[in-house]
Amino acid sequence: MSSSFILLPWPQSLSLGEGALDLADHRLIALDTPRPADLAFTARRIQAALARYAGVQWELVGGDAVPQDQIGLRIAIGRGTGRAESYRLSVTADGLLIEAQDLPGAFYGVATLVQLVQQGRTRLPLLQIEDWPDLPHRGIMLDISRDKVPTMETLYALVDRLAGWKINQLQLYTEHTFAYRQHPEVWAKASPMTADQILVLDAYCRERHIELVPNQNSFGHMHRWFEHPRYLPLAETEDGFVTPWGERQALPFSLMPANPQSLQFLAGLYDELLPNFTSQQFNVGCDETFDLGQGRSRQLCQERGVGRVYLDFLLEVHRLVTARGRVMQFWGDIIGSHPELVPELPRGAIALEWGYEADHDFRGKCACFAEAGIRFYVCPGTSSWLSIAGRTDNAIGNIHNAVENGLRYGASGVLTTDWGDLGHWQPLPVSYLGFACGAALGWSYRANTSLDLPGALDRLVFEDEAGVMGKLAYDLGNAYQQPGILIPNGSVLFWAFHYPLDLFVNPPADGRFGWQMGVLQAAADLPAGLRKTIAYVDAVIGRLADARMTCADAELVAEEFQLAADLLRHGSVRMLLMLGQADVSRGLLRAELTALEERYRAQWLARNRPGGLEDSIKRMQEARASYDA
Repeated sequence: MSSSFILLPWPQSLSLGEGALDLADHRLIALDTPRPADLAFTARRIQAALARYAGVQWELVGGDAVPQDQIGLRIAIGRGTGRAESYRLSVTADGLLIEAQDLPGAFYGVATLVQLVQQGRTRLPLLQIEDWPDLPHRGIMLDISRDKVPTMETLYALVDRLAGWKINQLQLYTEHTFAYRQHPEVWAKASPMTADQILVLDAYCRERHIELVPNQNSFGHMHRWFEHPRYLPLAETEDGFVTPWGERQALPFSLMPANPQSLQFLAGLYDELLPNFTSQQFNVGCDETFDLGQGRSRQLCQERGVGRVYLDFLLEVHRLVTARGRVMQFWGDIIGSHPELVPELPRGAIALEWGYEADHDFRGKCACFAEAGIRFYVCPGTSSWLSIAGRTDNAIGNIHNAVENGLRYGASGVLTTDWGDLGHWQPLPVSYLGFACGAALGWSYRANTSLDLPGALDRLVFEDEAGVMGKLAYDLGNAYQQPGILIPNGSVLFWAFHYPLDLFVNPPADGRFGWQMGVLQAAADLPAGLRKTIAYVDAVIGRLADARMTCADAELVAEEFQLAADLLRHGSVRMLLMLGQADVSRGLLRAELTALEERYRAQWLARNRPGGLEDSIKRMQEARASYDA
């Protein structure tokens, strides 16, 4: 195709003809199906795009009992490639034709046409597209528990964006941020999603052929509940635990599997949560049960083994889920560390194999589930969390690795995850690159291995007429590499805000950051790397003034990336101070971070609810207070 066009995802097959079609005003969009109303919503999307980008007004009409020369676009159902969700798109001298296998296929054909119109305006290249998905389930999971709960407007805009990229599943990762009426103390300060809002969002997603899958962690990650005395009898430990990497955590983390009340508690949650979703799937989490066997289940785990105790409880959760007519999804990390038990998993469940480094062993893990006959998704990540501005190269490598091996071993889906560990400091637009990469590769891996991601972000997200913003976001996301040291699952530039200023001379006795110390101390010349980082960040963000974004939130996007750059720069200088190499005073750093906090607060509230903000920003405030010591 002409290099002046970018499609996201790039289709399975595209043949470019000679010439172009000029879009005339006052044409018809004919809905060629026995029930034209079923296509009305889909057709309105291209109708709106034609009006916005081409300045032409095309009316919808059911059937074809109209003069044929008045039809500018025909959308026909039942005439696709034979594959589910497939479509053919033809741009000829006579007009536009979308032939789809089913209603989702028609929606995706329109999504591709919208992108062509967005870029070509009134003039489209003559072409033929035949397209279908590699994977039937292509999802995004957004963390709404650490600590950002997006506003409904933010969620609606995100759903529209993802639907246009042919994503067909969305999950909102939940620990304590659903407004359970039986448990108000748990979500009181979180600005949670309510049942009313889930019902509305579910309908909004369904119109756009996205399945909103309920998500409630149900074993580990229950610490937000254990902050409240009412739930402590359900906890595995009474007063915290030690992580696998040697760090002491103050609060209990996992449910106690041997306590029958744990299952009664989960049953109550499920009975309130699940009726608000039309999806027949349910992600129960059950990952990272780090404290299992360290407390009330210690003897049981010694007798039967931690893996067996975990599996027995997972099977009980599965019974709760299937009794409510749902298919259970669960994170596969714990059972994957006990491969001998994988064949005992219930055949109806779906394992979610996650790993967030580019070299994660998706090949071995996928093979394990496939050989046991267990359905599974591959779950890479956007690499945005614990980074501020992302980890571009790692994200792309991670997603490529996941999808390639998922396809090799028969995965039924890809779920690209976006987490918010330690306060969710990254702004939403930082994650668009990972979302786009996951959407493209999940739809057609072969056709999208060389996709121009910066160009796609420029054309289809930021709508930057200067072609600056996409590459800026891409490059700023690689700032994590500049210090010359790589921290797994994050960036040293983020962790710099959490390290005590005397880390190198007085490491914390509780084991915090111990797993990182070896990496930090092995750096060849960390001060030089940090100065290189500052110069790199300044050069990248210096291009922001040249961007000419026309997206609806252009001003906010610019402010978010500017703040991300300023935080990266501050983190670099803070580490230089820790190393005794900074040429700025603590007082100036304190004043700078105070100003950054105020900008952070305003930007948070532009896309997210107030709940969680104070929990997130207190980490920045603790870093600021350390300058007074």
